[in-house]
Amino acid sequence: MNIRKLSAGENIEARCTRCRTVLNHTIVAMVGERVVRVECNTCRGVHNYVAEKPAALPAPHRKSASASGKAKKEPGRAEREEWDTLRAAMEGNPVQAYDMDGKYRANDLVEHAVFGLGIVLRVAGPNKMEVCFQSGKKLLRCQ
Repeated sequence: MNIRKLSAGENIEARCTRCRTVLNHTIVAMVGERVVRVECNTCRGVHNYVAEKPAALPAPHRKSASASGKAKKEPGRAEREEWDTLRAAMEGNPVQAYDMDGKYRANDLVEHAVFGLGIVLRVAGPNKMEVCFQSGKKLLRCQ
């Protein structure tokens, strides 16, 4: 393999900071044997030498959560589990149709036109309540 020494005025491949890709450049300045400034042969921009990035190595293979014995966290799983536990306690309680101007307390059952049956978890400040539906927790307006 023949290795040649670089010098000012020669062409070299470098990452152009303006074009944002690897292109041919002309060496403008060197410090010792190190290239420090180049001029892009495409856009004529002069900038510090940015070496071509080496190809990324593939990430080491990790064990999947099921192989390591840990269960993967599913989005919304905790809310679905909470819904299942609350649903058993709902049996036999009266259900109110949801109304934005209605008054609610914790543990009231609400029938919402879009979300379906839900249970009021807490009244969160003035005019808001947190309700657990089968699809997840929602913050609704109330009186």
